[in-house]
Amino acid sequence: MATETPTTDNPALEDEEVGYTQPQVDVAELTRLLDGKYAEVRSLVRKNLAQNAGILEEAETLTRDEFRDRVKEVVVEVAATGQTGVGFPSEYGGSDDIGASVAAFETMAFGDLSVLVKIGVQFGLFGGAIQQLGSKHHHDAYLADTISGRLMGCFAMTEAGHGSNVQALGTVATYDVETQDFVITTGDPSAHKDYIGNAARHAEMAVVFAQLEIGGTSEGVHAFLVPIRVDGEPAPGVRIEDCGRKMGLNGVDNGRLWFDGVRVPRTALLNRFADVTPTGVYESPIENPDKRFFTMLGTLVLGRVSVGGAGINASKLALAIAVKYAVRRRQFETSKDAPEELLLDYGQHQRRLFPLLARTYALHFAQEVLASRLHDVFSGADDDETARRALESRAAGTKALGTWHATRAIQECREACGGAGYISKNRFDALKADTDVFTTFEGDNHVLLQLVAKGLLTGYASDFSDLDQLGMVKFVASTAVETVLERTNVHKLLERVKDLLPGGDEWDQEAGLLDPHFQQAMFRFREEHMLSGVARRLKRGVDSGMEAGEVFSRVQDHVIDTARAHVESLVLDAFVEKVAEMPDGDNKVALGLMVDLFALTTIEADRAWFMEHGRLTSQRSKAISREINALCRKVRPIAVDLVDAFGIPAEVMRAEELLTWGD
Repeated sequence: MATETPTTDNPALEDEEVGYTQPQVDVAELTRLLDGKYAEVRSLVRKNLAQNAGILEEAETLTRDEFRDRVKEVVVEVAATGQTGVGFPSEYGGSDDIGASVAAFETMAFGDLSVLVKIGVQFGLFGGAIQQLGSKHHHDAYLADTISGRLMGCFAMTEAGHGSNVQALGTVATYDVETQDFVITTGDPSAHKDYIGNAARHAEMAVVFAQLEIGGTSEGVHAFLVPIRVDGEPAPGVRIEDCGRKMGLNGVDNGRLWFDGVRVPRTALLNRFADVTPTGVYESPIENPDKRFFTMLGTLVLGRVSVGGAGINASKLALAIAVKYAVRRRQFETSKDAPEELLLDYGQHQRRLFPLLARTYALHFAQEVLASRLHDVFSGADDDETARRALESRAAGTKALGTWHATRAIQECREACGGAGYISKNRFDALKADTDVFTTFEGDNHVLLQLVAKGLLTGYASDFSDLDQLGMVKFVASTAVETVLERTNVHKLLERVKDLLPGGDEWDQEAGLLDPHFQQAMFRFREEHMLSGVARRLKRGVDSGMEAGEVFSRVQDHVIDTARAHVESLVLDAFVEKVAEMPDGDNKVALGLMVDLFALTTIEADRAWFMEHGRLTSQRSKAISREINALCRKVRPIAVDLVDAFGIPAEVMRAEELLTWGD
């Protein structure tokens, strides 16, 4: 996005720009841009984080049970400020703003992540399930107490035996016509609910997902409200077991649940999408059982959106600490009489941190687009079936990239702080341990990227929402491949690119590396070429007589790579569009550097693919690497401003000795 200027003929100076003016970042204005329309709720969260910053030290000094109870206290205290209720209906104490609830959750990731996850379980999963799957009588009975924290709950979906395959759950809810009760039973040893947050110590009620059976007929998975504690003790027929100490998030009381003939009234069924009459007649406005199932799960997409945002914000914290440390810590002199060099002045240190910083900014604005789409769908502003499917896909992909990025960024930042990064009060140990599970909860990232690819191959059409991966293979091979190939016609793509960029057929060799049209075209070419390749391989496998399952297994790596390429295109598009909308000025120049750095480092990381497919010469590839180094040098003077703009409260940064080194 920065203006590209001519280079000299001197190889030593070939990547230095002539006439480049270093931007001066307005940090407060950049913070306002990042906070967006939800600045008010983010400000409230920052205030709550500062007031409860002591919990970061308590996590290291309290016993596990003491810390769990302390986390619950903080969650209830935060709820009293109105922060956690903003996404709920106003008649129950909320603000009717789903987007604000995502912004609040993301910002909480600057603080203790056990508090964050317990908030997610209580208000996002438990409360969200009641709100999105229940009817008015459920809302009237439970939402106000849930929003306030007077009623603590949990979300009992995951079982030991089935992982992400929710349709195959083994817990059974059998309807008893005589008593008008549902009888909840753990069907077999592998059907116990596992790793359920809030279950081991605090939850009084669970949203239990179980196979509904009426008169010997299964109607598929449905959700039920089931009391699991009475006066602090397990309810009759309920067995609760503590999952024990975990790699991280030990302030969250994860537990296992078994149900032995637990009876709940007919009204315990969360019946927005299906109901059972007193006489045992099953009713649903959605005829297709698979579509009904996916519609129910689709209403819970808020969790994926929130977890992805939390991962991105945890990355901001790690980068803020690492960058601020690197402008204080010196190591090795560069000449005899000079002082030791600052870490951040080393080219390799810049290469380690600044591309991660650029990707964090890119993901932030992609998350902003996603949260806006979520709000539109759930508020009814854009609630058609295709919009919902596209939202689910985008949420899955952004969550995958955001949480993988967090794992990588936090590790790199820890290493960039050396031994200091290993000290607990400098936050990296908790950040690493507590965010590690983000890559697998709310959906394993690889499974989520398969969901993204499925949407690309089927066009998000609602008719195909019931296709499992085998059905998808057969559908693509028999029907969709021509549509996919037409949509991803490489020749047409190149023709479109030539309209935007100089160079005719050599557009990718002649266009400026810092031209956003070039960057977006490279991302889109990769995505569409990969997608057409997947479609061809699926069809070829089926046409050769191979079983659909084997076909999918053989192309699974291609499927994952395609989905990742698609989501990276969405991320770049969101970032380019955001910067284009900014008024001219130094902040726009600064974020333009971030756009260029994100785009070029992404191309560089996948340079082998681009070279294999004729879109990158070795000379051009080397030029990209030189440009990245030049961009890093331009980012160096404003790096601290860029992390300060995240608005992380000083109280939760901790790392006092690390961040005041040399002061």
